[in-house]
Order: sequence, then C-alpha cells, then structure tokens
Amino acid sequence: MSAPSEASMKEIHELIAVDTTSRDSNLPLIENVVKKLDAYGISSQLIHNEEGTKANLLATIPAADGSVQGGIVLSGHTDVVPVDGQNWSSDPFDAQERGDKLYGRGTCDMKGYLGVILAKLDQLTSAELAEPIHLALSYDEEVGCVGAVSLVQKIVDDGLAPRGAFVGEPSSMRAIRGHKSMNVFRAEFNGVAAHSSLPSEGVNAISYALRFANFVEEVSAELRTSGPRDEAFIEPTTTMNVNKFDAGIAVNTIPSEAVVYFEYRSLAVVDRDALTARFREKAAELEAEMRAQNPACSASVQQQAGAPGLDTAPGEEVVALAAACGAIATDEKVTYGTEAGLFAAAGIPTVVCGPGDIAQAHAPDEYIELEQIVACENFIDSLIAQLSS
Repeated sequence: MSAPSEASMKEIHELIAVDTTSRDSNLPLIENVVKKLDAYGISSQLIHNEEGTKANLLATIPAADGSVQGGIVLSGHTDVVPVDGQNWSSDPFDAQERGDKLYGRGTCDMKGYLGVILAKLDQLTSAELAEPIHLALSYDEEVGCVGAVSLVQKIVDDGLAPRGAFVGEPSSMRAIRGHKSMNVFRAEFNGVAAHSSLPSEGVNAISYALRFANFVEEVSAELRTSGPRDEAFIEPTTTMNVNKFDAGIAVNTIPSEAVVYFEYRSLAVVDRDALTARFREKAAELEAEMRAQNPACSASVQQQAGAPGLDTAPGEEVVALAAACGAIATDEKVTYGTEAGLFAAAGIPTVVCGPGDIAQAHAPDEYIELEQIVACENFIDSLIAQLSS
C-alpha cells in the first residue's frame, strides 16, 4: 500500500490541531487557510455569520486564461462534533498515526479531505486549467448545514456558475448521488403554572406537548407505511423522530413550559414545505385549545436547521467526471445529510465523494485509513488532469 504524501499528512495534522467544535469559532482555522491561499496568490472571500464569530471561505483558482466562471467546486465543512463524554485513546486534537490509520477528531469528517486539497495548492495553481476550481469551506455544517446557505448564495450572487460540485463528506470515495433532506424543529408550548393541587387554575404545557409529540409519531408511521419509498436507501422511507423533550420544574407544579425537539429526513419526492406545514397546523390547533382555557397560552414551531436532499441524475456531467477521476460508481444512497443538497438546489449538479468511512465519523477514536487519504490524493490529481487544457 502506498503512503499518503508528507504534504497531505502535514496539512491534516495542522487542521486537526485547531479545535473547531461547532460551539466554538472556526476563525483560527479559516485565517490559517487564508494565509496558505495568499502564499499561492489565491484571493479569497470570507462570508461571516451575523455575530462575526465564524466564517465561510470562498476562493477561486482561475483557469489559465483568467476566467473564473464555470468549473468545479470542491466543498467541505470546517467544523467538527464535540468530544465531550467520549473515551479517547489519545488526544483527539493531536492526530496520531497508528498502524494503517490516522486518529483524531475530524480525520474522517472531514479534515482529511480538506488537508489533501490544501496540500495540492501548488499543483492546482501551476496547472494549465481549462476551467476554474472553486474552494468552498463552510462553518456549522454539524449543527444543520447552517453556514453553507450563505456560502452557496455567494457563489450564485457572484455569477460563478460552476458546472458541478464535489462535496467531500466521507463516502469511502464512492460517488454518491443521493441522500435525504435534513429538517430540525423546536416546538414550544407555553401554558400557565399552578399548584398541582389546583390544576384547573393552570394550563399544563406538558399535556399539550405530549399530544404534539404523539402527532409527530403518527405522521412518522403514516409515511413509513404508506408514504413514498426508495429502495436505494437503507431506510427506504422518510424517517421522523422526537429526539428531545424539555419540561417541568417540580412534581407539585403544573408546568408552564414544554419544548419538543423533532426532526425528519425526507425523500426527494416529498414536499418539505407541505410536510412542515402539517406540524405548524397541529401546533395552531393545540394553541387554540390552550387559549380557550387561558388567553396567555401559546404554541409555536420553529425550524432550527434544514437542508434539501440530493438526487443527482446519473447522466449529469459531474457524475461522469467523478468516475473519470477514480471515484467508485454506485447507485447507493446514504442516510446522512450533507451540504450537497444546497448546491443542487442552486442549480449546481453535485456528487458527494470524500475519503473515510461515515461509520467512523463522530465516534470516539475517530480515524481515517491511510489508503483513503491516498485515494483522495489520486482523485484530486486526476481532477487537475481532467480540467487541464
């Protein structure tokens, strides 16, 4: 087995060493990347969040004739999930090579991919590219593809019009054309507190929140049994779960607040707006019942995060390009969501293809097999050759 280049390993080690857990800023990492790009004469733009604490990065390596329109996007997220409560065999932010694997938070998801790209900046800038390559690095993917929304919009607003995109989420270098949407919600119920011995003087928020949670389960069962199916998925139907419930302050107090957190992952054929509207309508129905008891009551559903699914047609040019670059062709679709759906929704045909196995992502002792880093290096080398005049 051939080994990854020293350049790739150096870049990956440096990326892992910067803790970019989603709750914290990613600016130290982004600023380091900007310096690396500057050293090769690559200008970049930062698209900050409202607080200015995080940023996406967009950079274009022009074609040999100076054009910046068209071409291919290489996209990845800079944030990682927490290590809290996980039992690691080594420091998660100090990448350790053991045997044929590299361990550390983000090695697989997805700093291995980003490190390879950074290690290829010399080749990318010295190649006689017939079309540009755009680098798109996002923040807060792990909390719901938050940053990529403004990143993709910037690509559209700047008129870059790429003909395709590769999102480097760990797919074991398979060319993945499809995944479900991701939609996360917070349903809040505000009742009226009272002593538990006088329930008629209060409005029990938990009672209404439980009814709402039960409705989510009913819709889930409906979609599971009679909704559309796609057998390319491990779970062939739209999935839906109530995953968190916050309520109550004491056993002798009628609860005035209750919050239900739920999410669904829908097939591409499902109308997300119509499905989401069903939950808002149910909350409004329950609110009316609550307000009939006390007009101070309320109920609401807020979407906390969301990204469309991906369903790239097998005949798209970007699929053939992925194969030409060495990606493993497959008709499989993946259960996890990615930012690829946002690119596709903006009219940019997209394939998910990156090194590492998703089974290792988010886990303690996260690792990437060294041969996957090599496969990613070969993919980028082939891409440069394919796009060179």
